[in-house]
Amino acid sequence: MGIKIPVSLSVLIAYCLFASLGAVDVKQPRHVHIAYGDEAHKMIVTWSSINLTDSFVIYGLTRTMLNMTQKGYSDMFVDGGSEKLSQFIHRVELVDLKPNTTYYYYVGSTEGWSTTFYFKSMPAGQDWGPSIVAYGDLGSANAQSLPRLLVDAAQGMYDAVVHVGDFAYDLSKDQGRVGDTFMEQIEPLAATLPYMTCNGNHENYYNFSNYRARFNMPNDNKKMYYSFNVGPIHFVSMSTEFMYFPNYGMQQIFDHYEFVQNDLIEANKPENRAKRPWIVTFGHRPMYCSNSDNDDCASYESLVRVGVPLYGIKGFEDLFHEQGVDVALWAHEHTYERMWPVYKLQ
Repeated sequence: MGIKIPVSLSVLIAYCLFASLGAVDVKQPRHVHIAYGDEAHKMIVTWSSINLTDSFVIYGLTRTMLNMTQKGYSDMFVDGGSEKLSQFIHRVELVDLKPNTTYYYYVGSTEGWSTTFYFKSMPAGQDWGPSIVAYGDLGSANAQSLPRLLVDAAQGMYDAVVHVGDFAYDLSKDQGRVGDTFMEQIEPLAATLPYMTCNGNHENYYNFSNYRARFNMPNDNKKMYYSFNVGPIHFVSMSTEFMYFPNYGMQQIFDHYEFVQNDLIEANKPENRAKRPWIVTFGHRPMYCSNSDNDDCASYESLVRVGVPLYGIKGFEDLFHEQGVDVALWAHEHTYERMWPVYKLQ
C-alpha cells in the first residue's frame, strides 16, 4: 500500500531536491563587478542574470540608507559553444559620486537582488598616490592568489585591480561554465575594487566574445582597448592579441595602433604630462622576457615590439620610447620579473 505525502511536504521535498542539484535562480544577479568610468566621479557596475530582468543599482552612503537608484540596460550574450548557452549582461553607470567616499550598493530588480557590496570612489585631483595590484594569467582551478587578494582588499590595501589578460583558463571552456565559475570566484574582490582588464590569448575563442561580453571598461565600446586616469597616472589598456589572431580581421590591428598612438601623444602633451607625469601601459604579451620557453619574447622578436614590417604593421617599442612611457605591465609568461629601462635590446 502506498504512503500518502501531504502536498506541502511534497513541495518542500521537490524544492530541496531542486536545490541539491545546484539549481540556479535564473533572475538572480550574479558575477557582480565594477570598473572606473571615463571620469573620476563615475563607476561602472556590471553583473549577469540568466533570464532577462530590469537593471538597477540601489546605493547610498551607509548600509542602512541606500536612498539612490540608477537604472541601466542589459544585452543578451550567447556563448559560441555548441550548446549556445545564453545570459544577460547588465551595465549601470553611476555618476556624480562624491570623491574618496565609501558607497554601499546592491544590484538587480524586483525579481531578485544581490547582497550588499561597497566600494570607495576615486579621490579628486591628481595629488595622491594610488595603490594598484596588478597580475595576469589567473585561472579558476588554481587561483592560489585569490585568498590573499581578498584579505588584502578587506584591509584596504588597494584602490584598484589591473588584470593583464588570461582569465579562468578559459572563460569559454565547457560552454562558458568555467567563465561563470571564475566570475563567481572573483566577485568578492571585483565587486569592491575597480577591476580593470585587458584581453589575453586565452580569450580569443569566438573572436574574444566571452571577454567582450563579461567586462565593461570605460570608452571601450567592445574594441578591447581604452585608457583612463587614476590620480597622477594615465593608464593605457592594449590588445596585444590582434597581431596574433589576424583571422579576426586586419583592420583592427591598424585601428588599435592608431588609438594607442593618438592617446599617448595626447597624454604626453606638456600640459597633460604636468598633471599626470606617469604614463603606464598594460597588455598581455610582453616585448621582452628572459624565459627559455620557446615563446615569442624569448625565442624570436616579439610582434608587440617590432610589428610585422612586411605588412606595414608597426610594433610599439619606438612609439613608447618617443612618447616617454614610464612603465609597461605585461603577463603571459607565468613568471615574475622586472627590468631596467630597455630600448632596442639595450
